[in-house]
Amino acid sequence: MHIRYGYDIQIQCEQALPSILMLDIHPDRRSDITQPDTMTVTASAGGEPCPTETYVDTFGNICRRVTLPPGGARIAAEGVIHDSGFPDAAPIETTVVPPEALPADTLGFLLGSRYCETDQLASMAWQMFGHIPPGGAQVQAICDFVHGHLRFDYKSARSTRTAAEAFSEGVGVCRDYAHLATTLCRCMNIPARYCTGYLGDIGVPTDPEPMDFSAWFEVFLDGRWYAFDARHNRPRIGRIVIARGRDATDVPFFHSFGAHLLAHFSVATEEIGGDRFPQTAENRRDHWESIARIRGAG
Repeated sequence: MHIRYGYDIQIQCEQALPSILMLDIHPDRRSDITQPDTMTVTASAGGEPCPTETYVDTFGNICRRVTLPPGGARIAAEGVIHDSGFPDAAPIETTVVPPEALPADTLGFLLGSRYCETDQLASMAWQMFGHIPPGGAQVQAICDFVHGHLRFDYKSARSTRTAAEAFSEGVGVCRDYAHLATTLCRCMNIPARYCTGYLGDIGVPTDPEPMDFSAWFEVFLDGRWYAFDARHNRPRIGRIVIARGRDATDVPFFHSFGAHLLAHFSVATEEIGGDRFPQTAENRRDHWESIARIRGAG
């Protein structure tokens, strides 16, 4: 199948705004792109292009440096990617690789990080999941718990919420589901990394809420990485990775060095030939307000 994806983001700022964008499809999937997703960054006043400088970070993600002019800019792209059409693998029978045998580049994903406080949740994790055979079954049990424990609510989004706070508050958005599940997996000595990307409503009932970037996590089992998604808690079709890191700190789609306002935000991810649920002005406005809260932009 082919999936059309893209975004349209408008940033307002009073002064020149040095920024880092993490919106390009991950190198792992770039060979699947069939229609290039050339990013355009244009000044809000005058429409002049803003040059970007591309580099690859320490996690292998594509990043772009750009300075937005006073008044702000529009950031947009649209592309098409080929996808197998198969749902995520369900590796329930896989086993863990013991820490002493793990590849060196996975060890950092066993440690605590800004949003993943393994020290605070380790005792609870072992009490809840220590009796389950280590491996895919244990990860699935963690997903089942997080999926049932948290209540999804865009209006409660908070950019500073950590895994331990999500566990305590019992509410969150996709990043909170991913942070909590990632943390619990690390507590069980399973390397886990946080992922951002596109996830459209393909093969599932259409969500009437406006589309957003999605967050999930990957775990290292039997010598390879597998995707898990505690929010949806079912294999999904058409997952397109943008970036991977320890947690949301490493993979913000927009990181700025100055004050700004997120004036417009829309994301598209759809199978070519498919139809999306009509969106109302009200649910789109509520969605943008929630996005501004979670990104810390407003």
